Amino acid sequence: MIIVPFMNYPAFRAGARTSPIDAGNLNRSFPGKPDGTVTEKIADYFQRHLLPLADYVLDIHAGGRTLDFLPFAAIHVLDDATQQSRCEAAMRAFGAPYSMRMLELDSVGLYDSAAEEAGKVFVSTELGGGGSSTAKNVAIAERGVHGFLAHAGIIEKSNAQGEARTTTLLDMPDGTCYTTSEHTGLLEMCRDLGDMVRAGEVLARVHDIARTGTAPVEYSAKRDGLLAARHFPGLVQTGDTVAVVADIVERNIAVSV
Repeated sequence: MIIVPFMNYPAFRAGARTSPIDAGNLNRSFPGKPDGTVTEKIADYFQRHLLPLADYVLDIHAGGRTLDFLPFAAIHVLDDATQQSRCEAAMRAFGAPYSMRMLELDSVGLYDSAAEEAGKVFVSTELGGGGSSTAKNVAIAERGVHGFLAHAGIIEKSNAQGEARTTTLLDMPDGTCYTTSEHTGLLEMCRDLGDMVRAGEVLARVHDIARTGTAPVEYSAKRDGLLAARHFPGLVQTGDTVAVVADIVERNIAVSV
């Protein structure tokens, strides 16, 4: 078993998504270059040395400083149905309150894609966000790691009778799940994480901070579904994701402990 506490150490120390050394975003740098920048060298090491040693890959992270998520484990829709089925079984074994099936719209340079293209069982997570953590989400991660490792046959499955848990299967089938800001300003969220929303319903308003007396711009849901993610800070920039709405596929799926 290989455990990597943080993949991009310079970025981790800086509390940022990108490295202060070369401004590189590791999750946009795969497959990397052995003679490239520091970030590209890290990606290359994972690609050529660590991934070949793994059969199962679990990537635990959250929404960073700019997004907050419902706690979910996630897999991607893959061309290989058998591989996708294996990934989905591992995702359910993780047993987060929500399990997300996603169609990746932009997979260039992602660690996810590197692992999937290598034929690995890959599960990712979004456990909260806002640049912080909660006791609840840490507990979800601890239980999830145990379930994932037991599913992979790395540790023995617990025989202890724990609390019965379920997961809700979500799907993000296309780009209409995302609402993106076309303005910079003060964000007023009109719905909260976990709310059910309808297409056309106002999710948020962006207020102009340079002028007073102007009406805010309203952003509405493009589809019915569950509000699975939202922009976190009070200020929003043009191009930022305001909200993510997901379809509910199935509720109350039993999680084996």
